[in-house]
Amino acid sequence: MNVADILVDGFTRVRETVRSAVEGLEPDDLHARLDEGANSIAWLVWHLTRIQDDHIADAAGIEQIWFTQDWAARFDLPFAREATGYGQSSKQVTAVQVGSAELLLGYYDAVHLQTVGFVQGLDGKALDRVVDEAWSPPVTLGVRLISVLSDDLQHAGQAAFVRGSLERR
Repeated sequence: MNVADILVDGFTRVRETVRSAVEGLEPDDLHARLDEGANSIAWLVWHLTRIQDDHIADAAGIEQIWFTQDWAARFDLPFAREATGYGQSSKQVTAVQVGSAELLLGYYDAVHLQTVGFVQGLDGKALDRVVDEAWSPPVTLGVRLISVLSDDLQHAGQAAFVRGSLERR
């Protein structure tokens, strides 16, 4: 197995978890919060997708799907179009309202396709490229991709937990 295959497998596992957490849910369940400080499934999946879109686009030197395919307008969220959810308040989490599971999954799937397209062309040497010098040590592409995978899997797992909790109510 080569580096690209491992990365594709990792991002595909995220996709499977996201889809199982979201498919078939109505907006009320997508926006439900287990308590007033908890994140909703809609926010968790929107946030993990925004971070993946932002980080992969930056690493690949391309525009974010959020803008190029006009997902920002489709979601019509009440904060800056560039927002990714990082550092958002409880009030901002509540503001992430989506009309359907299909909208949320449509954006996620578009980002997933772009991500897989990018990582399929990578080899081990490509992962050594520095993509962010703002950290010490500077962040390489390999570290950035693992960071995105880790963040995605954590948030997808949280969304699956919320769904399971809602189903047991």
